[in-house]
Order: sequence, then C-alpha cells, then structure tokens
Amino acid sequence: MAPKGKAADKGGASKGKGKGKADAEEKGGKVKGAQQINVRHILCEKHSKKEEALEKLKAGAKFDDVAREFSEDKARAGMHSKTPLVECWKTRGDLEPAFEEKAFELEASTTTNPKYVEVKTGFGYHIIMVEGRK
Repeated sequence: MAPKGKAADKGGASKGKGKGKADAEEKGGKVKGAQQINVRHILCEKHSKKEEALEKLKAGAKFDDVAREFSEDKARAGMHSKTPLVECWKTRGDLEPAFEEKAFELEASTTTNPKYVEVKTGFGYHIIMVEGRK
C-alpha cells in the first residue's frame, strides 16, 4: 500500500467512474466523514500501465481482476491488490498523505461496480477504491 513517505500529488489525480468529493458536493454535501476505510488499490510504476488498467475498468472489468493483472505493489502483505479477499482497514494518518486525502474522499463501492480515483505518489500511479467506511 502507500505508507507514509516521500510522495506528493503532482496534479495527476483525476476521477474515474468514481464519485469522489466533486460528485458528493454536487448533491449538496461532502462524503460523510470516516476515521477508517477499507481500501483497495492498483499500483502501477508507469503511467501507460495505469492507463491500460483504467481502460479495463471502464470496459466493465472487476476491480479485483484488474488489480491481479496490473498491480505492481511490492509491499502487498495484506493488501487487496494481490489478495483481494483480505480486509485492509486503514486509519487516518496511516497512509501517504496524497493517497490518504483521495482515499478518504471516496464513497464506498463494490469491486463489481467500483467508484475509484487516481493519484500519483512517489510510489507510482494508484487507482484507489474504498469498500467500507467507519
């Protein structure tokens, strides 16, 4: 996953199918605050590989399937990108700041109909989805 570290969002973040902060605000409010999220992500070192993963998601592929095929998360112990059935609850302050900001803005969704967001960190390009919030 993206632990705290050296990265910064360099403006590479954009919304996918996801309903992030902008969509929630259009409905008259923000996504309800949470202190923990059950998060999954796809990490790609190269922009082109991240774009391929996004195309698969946009074509209707399940998030888990795309993660198994494209994620290059080397830390993967307990992370959803390679072990999609393991819970990965993270508390505010546990994650790299740019990753955390985007992840905590997302609504919860399912792997079959994911709402996701992209963010670039020092670890690479992430496609993030959140399965649960508490």
